[in-house]
Amino acid sequence: MPKDSQNPIRGRGASDNPANRFENEYLDYDVDEQTGQKPAQKTRLIRDDTKEILSKNDSPDIPFTYGLNPYRGCEHGCIYCYARPTHEYLGFSAGLDFESRIMVKYDAAEKLRARFASKNWKPEPVIMSGVTDPYQPVERELEITRSCLGVFAEARNPVSMITKNYLVTRDMDLLGELAEYNAAHVTLSVTTLDRELARVMEPRTSQPYRRLEAIKQLAGAGISVGVNVAPIIPGLTDHECADILKAAKEAGASHAGYTIVRLPHGVKDLFREWLEHHFPDRKEKVLNRIRNMKGGKLNKSEFGDRFKGEGAFSDQIKEMFEIQTKKLGFNREWNPLSSEYFRRPEQGQLHLF
Repeated sequence: MPKDSQNPIRGRGASDNPANRFENEYLDYDVDEQTGQKPAQKTRLIRDDTKEILSKNDSPDIPFTYGLNPYRGCEHGCIYCYARPTHEYLGFSAGLDFESRIMVKYDAAEKLRARFASKNWKPEPVIMSGVTDPYQPVERELEITRSCLGVFAEARNPVSMITKNYLVTRDMDLLGELAEYNAAHVTLSVTTLDRELARVMEPRTSQPYRRLEAIKQLAGAGISVGVNVAPIIPGLTDHECADILKAAKEAGASHAGYTIVRLPHGVKDLFREWLEHHFPDRKEKVLNRIRNMKGGKLNKSEFGDRFKGEGAFSDQIKEMFEIQTKKLGFNREWNPLSSEYFRRPEQGQLHLF
């Protein structure tokens, strides 16, 4: 282990709090001399009073225009998360801060209703959340995502959700109501079926079998549900793709997609250190495979290449994925989410969810 590397912190993905690339001053946590660890920071909730509740996307390789993120930062703590650097725009670190300093949009539902009530809103699908998970642990208590879903159901505005948390099943009543108007779709991300790997790589997410159970329950309730094998980490999880697809299909998923791991900015250093802690014997193999798929670098930010990679190994994954999804019967039908039944909510109405 490198001399300046910190020991893993149980329950957290990152073991360090690297400097913010935009800040001149840097506040770090002291290392405990006995454990060699930085302290396991308690999660702190910080009010986010953003004015615009819907963020607009103009990236040509992301298939949606509007996203809704009830939270910024994510307690799930997935070490590979491409969203980590977004916390630096808030003055925090992409490391421990990202998973322990959570920005919360307490009035998200109220602002969403106002947006849908505005005559300027032209109904179209919204992604929840596109950046951080709308069902991260704190949602169990705060129910902000659920309140927003209540507004979607009230307005019958289509919504597509992406999560790694079984907690999504709590809201099957609202998702089912939207599904009656073809206005709801849920995607469960499954990175690995290995419980121990998931425990250290995605420390506060639902275990893989729970995500598969969520797929089963959603499908059983008549809600459109799919699986995202994401991210695929070459040399670490790529050999599981076929098994993940088979398990998801057996659970009831009808659609499947995948992405290759992305390591923008400081994420690549956090990920490199994580490999050193947990898989030192595979570290160079994994990093070299990623470089082979990213033009010799650990990350490519160019549109069109950043999600899928390039080169022979990338082509192998693509071919395998296409063969398996066709064999299993994924992606045979897709009815685009419908805005046909949208109804504009009244501003100022009081609702209980």
